[in-house]
Amino acid sequence: MIFTSLFETAWHALTTHRMRSFLTMLGMMIGVAAVILMLAIGQGAQAMVRGAIESMGSNLLIIMSGASTTGGARVAMGSAPTLTFDDADAIRDLPDVLAASPVTPGSAQLIYGGVNWSSSVFGTSPDYAVVRDWPMDSGGFFSESDVRSGARVTVIGQVVARELFGDEDPIGKVIRIRQAPFEVIGVLAAKGQSLDGRDQDDLVIVPITSAQQKIFSGSLRNRARFIMAQATSEKTMDAAESAINELLRNRHRIGVGQEDDFTVRNLTAIAEAAASTTRIMSLLLGAIAAISLIVGGIGIMNIMLVSVTERTREIGIRMAIGARRRDVLWQFLIEALTLSLFGCAIGLALGVGGAWLVAQFAGLPVEVTAASVLMAVGVSFLIGVFFGFYPARRAASLDPIEALRTQ
Repeated sequence: MIFTSLFETAWHALTTHRMRSFLTMLGMMIGVAAVILMLAIGQGAQAMVRGAIESMGSNLLIIMSGASTTGGARVAMGSAPTLTFDDADAIRDLPDVLAASPVTPGSAQLIYGGVNWSSSVFGTSPDYAVVRDWPMDSGGFFSESDVRSGARVTVIGQVVARELFGDEDPIGKVIRIRQAPFEVIGVLAAKGQSLDGRDQDDLVIVPITSAQQKIFSGSLRNRARFIMAQATSEKTMDAAESAINELLRNRHRIGVGQEDDFTVRNLTAIAEAAASTTRIMSLLLGAIAAISLIVGGIGIMNIMLVSVTERTREIGIRMAIGARRRDVLWQFLIEALTLSLFGCAIGLALGVGGAWLVAQFAGLPVEVTAASVLMAVGVSFLIGVFFGFYPARRAASLDPIEALRTQ
């Protein structure tokens, strides 16, 4: 009951000076809105990176062909096709490897009827769908027998299906890839963008033998540009990487001290590093925005000190008629908390609204989480207590007789 009376008194004092109270809350409003908005943008970026990581496949290792030397100058990794189909089969047989798929990538013009579309083409094996954790939207993936026979079959991404076929069902239709006819036997589920911004759904996948024989005629037979492998679990990633390095050095007869003609990359580790960087940037954005909360708290303390000075005689009268020092302390502390929490509430509305506007008009990913809202409310409460305690304590420590003498 006493707190209800104190709150009513505090509310009356604040509404008596509406403009001053509003300007005092403005710092908290801006601070909370900035924190919510910055964290929403940061969380949205993290969600986007997480989605890109998940779309790549789990526990992923990429084995690149070795670099080559031409005229004394070393050229890019993957330019020398040192990896073979047999290397992929041997990697697949390792105990810590679940699947392995050789890949020969390229690009080609696709034609269906009077429509054409330029897209990425991947020659690979059935294990590619396993390694990439890539489900089918319709139809099915080609088989090992299709790879052995060099069958002219293809699996297409969502973008290719839309651009070539529109609303028509692609399954069973024949498209031309560099003039070579291929039957569409499956459509992949949507994946979205990769970490480097490429549209993963804009591709066609064919048996690697068909790609080398019918599409990329300059490719060396039975050799791959790179091999994608999936470890059995996240815990076996390091063991799988070491085993692949040892296996390929033995298969390629690389002696002690000689340079590898391949490179094993832990793509999951690279992706996690990108996610970690995004998390750090999110925290930095939130920390910068939180400075506004501190400024708002200082504003509350300043106004409360002014209020104590203005109401010294009132404090003296309250004490003279029986108010205890703790009652005066609570009165001014509740005023500071009211300013802080009301400013926080308005700031929350502004922050959530701002995040929605950013998502709608700027096209940036945003994600307002319960944790960020609770953090903003908690920090606002602590700021109200911290910056309101000194003015409240100063009011409670006034001498009643001296306070009554104040004009």
